[in-house]
Amino acid sequence: MLQINELSLNIPDTTKPRVVIIGGGFGGANLARNLSGRDFQIVMFDRQNYHGFWPLLYQVATAGLEPDAIAEPLRKMFDEDYEDFHFRQVKVTGINPAAKTVSTLVGDLPYDFLVIATGTKSNYFGNEQIKKYSFPLKQIPDALNLRSQLLQSFEQANMIKDPEVRQSLLNIVIVGGGPTGVELAGALAEMRKHVLPGDYPGMDFSKMNIYLVEGMDRVLPPMSPESSEKTRRYLEEVGIIVKLNTLVESYDGQTVTFKGGEQIKTQTLIWAAGVSGAQIQGLPPESSERGRYLVNTFNQVLGFNDVFAIGDIAAMKTEKWPKGHPGVAQPAIQQGKHLAKNLKRLVRREPLEPFEYYDKGSLAIIGRNRAVADLPKNMHLSGFIAWMAWLFVHIYYLIGFRNKVVVLANWVYKFFTYENSTRLIIRPFLRKEDIAGQEFVRKQADLD
Repeated sequence: MLQINELSLNIPDTTKPRVVIIGGGFGGANLARNLSGRDFQIVMFDRQNYHGFWPLLYQVATAGLEPDAIAEPLRKMFDEDYEDFHFRQVKVTGINPAAKTVSTLVGDLPYDFLVIATGTKSNYFGNEQIKKYSFPLKQIPDALNLRSQLLQSFEQANMIKDPEVRQSLLNIVIVGGGPTGVELAGALAEMRKHVLPGDYPGMDFSKMNIYLVEGMDRVLPPMSPESSEKTRRYLEEVGIIVKLNTLVESYDGQTVTFKGGEQIKTQTLIWAAGVSGAQIQGLPPESSERGRYLVNTFNQVLGFNDVFAIGDIAAMKTEKWPKGHPGVAQPAIQQGKHLAKNLKRLVRREPLEPFEYYDKGSLAIIGRNRAVADLPKNMHLSGFIAWMAWLFVHIYYLIGFRNKVVVLANWVYKFFTYENSTRLIIRPFLRKEDIAGQEFVRKQADLD
């Protein structure tokens, strides 16, 4: 068996400035694509070997798309056309800004410029019980776990005699009324209406309850009040139970308890209630605030000239954005492209140019012909026009021609047939403490 001490980063020496990028998301990928290997050696670290289009992750979770439709291998994105680019699938464990090195599981690497583009992780606000039993939706493995859980719950509900247990399998609670929660709720509602009755003709899916729980007084808090109210009405039209001003106190895998005492029996609680920055050890505490690195208008982490942060992990406070830019794809994309230009200016000893975010607007989809859009110049769209805008934008920003074609074909097929993708339970999801479930799966797989 291969030992970890047998591995090394194996990055060639260079006389060019070395740019180390931690993270291959929207920010890191756009930075690398706009740097020239003739001027820099570019090294990218990421724990996964693909770039994911996370706005469509909920469609993987609801069997609307397959994982490879929203992901592109990083090595394919940066093929032989990208000179002196080196990708390593390895976890970064720390930063030493004094020595100008990055530490990984398989060794250290010096840098001339370091760019942190690690994005975010789920924030459970210190509640370890919710972290243990709920389903996050931040990465493709999360989506596949949730897909298996949902399909297994429907299969089990179709075989259970106890009506109370059956109801707990059919209750789905989504915590967080932001874009992820809203779009996931809408997708589940369409699945409940158009897909599941055909798969399980003997079940009454009018008893399937989908709850959307939000701690604030409206859904989609980052969007305009007009779009929030329209979204709430859309959700209620498709049968989503919207619970506003409601906070989750605990969840033990069987029962979710809200502050105030109300309880709902459910075996599927999806956590979309908040994120925090995926920080790396090594930078001083004063360089960050609320899990994000404080950066100036050049994306330099405060206190450093050669360490940068872009995307969701960066908090660039300006007069227009006093809390930093929104945690969506566009700031990361724009900051990645802009930083590439500034790095070129640095090596030419030219003045840096400050970053200015161009807000192209916000979109959210609830279902067929139901979407909302907040556009520049205080324009608000809803219904079919916003739905078409959402489709166009998401196809446009997908990485890779194949992915664009696959996703478009899936959506066209679904539009005319109301059919989702193949609903296969390839990898059953089981909690570690579910001994009975593990035994059942083992016996199911026993060919003898």
